[in-house]
Amino acid sequence: MKQIKTVDAVGHILCHDMTQIIRGETKDARFRKGHIVAPEDIPVLLSMGKDTLYVWEQKEGYLHENDAAQRLAALCGRGRLTCSPVKEGKIDLSAPSDGLFCMDVSRLDRINALGEIMIAARGNHTPVKAGDKLAGTRVIPLVIDEKKLEQAEEIAGTEPLMTVKPFLPKKCGIVTTGNEVFYGRIKDTFSPVVADKLKEYGGEILGVTLCGDAPEAITAAIQAYLEQGADFVCCTGGMSVDPDDRTPAAIRATGADIVTYGAPVLPGAMFLLSYRNGVPIVGLPGCVMYAKRTIFDLVLPRLMADVPVSKEDLARFGNGGLCLNCETCRFPNCGFGRMGI
Repeated sequence: MKQIKTVDAVGHILCHDMTQIIRGETKDARFRKGHIVAPEDIPVLLSMGKDTLYVWEQKEGYLHENDAAQRLAALCGRGRLTCSPVKEGKIDLSAPSDGLFCMDVSRLDRINALGEIMIAARGNHTPVKAGDKLAGTRVIPLVIDEKKLEQAEEIAGTEPLMTVKPFLPKKCGIVTTGNEVFYGRIKDTFSPVVADKLKEYGGEILGVTLCGDAPEAITAAIQAYLEQGADFVCCTGGMSVDPDDRTPAAIRATGADIVTYGAPVLPGAMFLLSYRNGVPIVGLPGCVMYAKRTIFDLVLPRLMADVPVSKEDLARFGNGGLCLNCETCRFPNCGFGRMGI
């Protein structure tokens, strides 16, 4: 930075906040660091006792914080996210539409490890609404070596670090198991819960099929939905290790590839995820019926956005996979399932 006369400061960039004190009215920053001095600012600065100012002395190869923040924001979204105007070296990025917020955590970590620059984002794979804030960017110093930004851009490559993937209007079939429901001994309270969750992400319910405990009947019901063109099949109940809980075997009999039977999440440890020709078939444990948030709430947004879920993905849920059953639920704006993804 350099010191210049205030009367000669038009067009120059302030290097620090300038506080204005008016007795009985205000004591606050009248001009912020990074402000570009305009002609109308000169009388105000002089009235504040500022006959000289410290301004940024532009050097070749260095960027002002505002310019650097804009370049960071550009590599985050590549034009696919909504960016706020730059203010004091900061830019916010928000969702252009409803969907699943996805980012490349590995590239993000490498960029943030460079130092002097930062990109802070909400949790990966979080369902968001249009206008929700997704991330913020800025550089730490007022000016930064342009080579630092070039390093970040090289790490980022041509693909955006972040995107919002839309939820798809999937055709969903629900297979409800258990003799107690099939024979009308108790009311089916499971499938309505599942249907509501699917509809929340744009799912179309093809139907609900009630089956007994016979695995052949469960397999046939799944197959029937697949033949109808189902994009997603949910099987409710029969997921424990009791001898008469046969839903996992029935799902296997369809020829589906089992990703995992069991997940490090509570509630939801007995969850099963499989795919048959790209169509997810899930086995939902009983907790989905009565617990407010479970493994299903963590996996469902990804499946509805056609984001593949692997065994490794599910294993990472263990870090943060314990729901605390808070009196006021703030999911997904909480730690449940967010740490390991």
